Amino acid sequence: MSSHVAWPGRSRDGVVGAGAGSTSAWLRRLDASTTDYYVLIAVVVALTSVGLVMVLSASSILSLKLTDFRSAYSIFWGQALFAVLGTVGLLVASRIGVTTWKHLALPAFLGSLALQCLVFTSLGVTILGNRNWIHVAGFSIQPSELIKLGLVLLGGAALARKQRLLDRPGHIVVPFLLPIAAAAVGLILLGGDLGTTVVIVAIIGGMLFAAGVPLRYFVASFAVAAGLGAVAVMKSAHRLARFDVWLGRDTNPYGAALQTIHGRYALADGGWFGLGLGASREKWGRLPEAHNDFIFAIIGEELGLPGTWVVIGLFVALAWVTYRIATRSTDTFVRIASAGVMSWILVQAVVNIGSVIGLLPVVGVPLPLVSAGGSSLVTTMTALGVLLSFARAEPGCAKALAAKPSVVRRTLAVIPSRRPRARR
Repeated sequence: MSSHVAWPGRSRDGVVGAGAGSTSAWLRRLDASTTDYYVLIAVVVALTSVGLVMVLSASSILSLKLTDFRSAYSIFWGQALFAVLGTVGLLVASRIGVTTWKHLALPAFLGSLALQCLVFTSLGVTILGNRNWIHVAGFSIQPSELIKLGLVLLGGAALARKQRLLDRPGHIVVPFLLPIAAAAVGLILLGGDLGTTVVIVAIIGGMLFAAGVPLRYFVASFAVAAGLGAVAVMKSAHRLARFDVWLGRDTNPYGAALQTIHGRYALADGGWFGLGLGASREKWGRLPEAHNDFIFAIIGEELGLPGTWVVIGLFVALAWVTYRIATRSTDTFVRIASAGVMSWILVQAVVNIGSVIGLLPVVGVPLPLVSAGGSSLVTTMTALGVLLSFARAEPGCAKALAAKPSVVRRTLAVIPSRRPRARR
């Protein structure tokens, strides 16, 4: 009887099996210092590309109406322009160091609050019952999107400094909850935007959790937040109507339930494999905000279940890579700020998708990187640029990226050079 022991993945003569070799190679790649950087770029490119394609499809009919049938691309070109601006923001943010982000935290937050105050002046515009927009030089800007980024940066810096004292309630309240978080929530609620307020509260909770705040404090905080949310709903007839639709008490297809019902019609029409890209029926004036808050319904209608699962899978991948960035860093600021960005994008995605499929009441938040909307797209891409900056700060990442030749150099390397012929 042979005395050799066959180890998993290794043959009797000691040669590593093909399966074990490929598995270990993948594990080494996942553990590489540049993995988070490249995966994050791939996810951002994929989600933004899906968003541009679906905005083009979902907005074409509305664009024709807005331009007196002269162009079906007016909304798409605007979104494409904002995607370019967002790309610039992402690239610039990715090159800024972690220390610089700490110094920029306070100016960024105070600047966003100043812009939010402008919505209550003559520059302010009320859209769909919310006064959270300013109109400048032909463009509409939503400052509350900038508040999200400012809150992530300043909240991360403040909580990082007080991490060892966060077991005491007073150090949680000051300065993070009062005045930082209170100013953000208060100004947005004053404009009537409950959906953005929900996302802001999620950011606050995510950062507090990442900072190591004891769980017992979350119970009381949740009770307070739920109470304030109930008051905000009861004080608005529009929000009460949406809750009636969600609870099934209002099913009038010509009233408050119109958007919810037609969103479900779109998903039902799509079935398993969809009607085909561009073949949506609901975008022909039936489904309000088809290119914005309810773009997920058009994805389901045109691309079917596989299309919706691809979008959800990309957000899961984004959560995974953000979690890796947060847990692999030794900088407390990076961990807390990364948790804030992850809470922001994922909770907003869950709220949007939940509203479309009927699991949650409609609160009016866009699907990050996918829905039409310049302020949301540019700010979200810039926040992901901050995450890229954090990924570059991982040990060995910046050095590994610098050691790799650029795309231009790689392209030039395969072009044969023309050498002068020797004279005879």
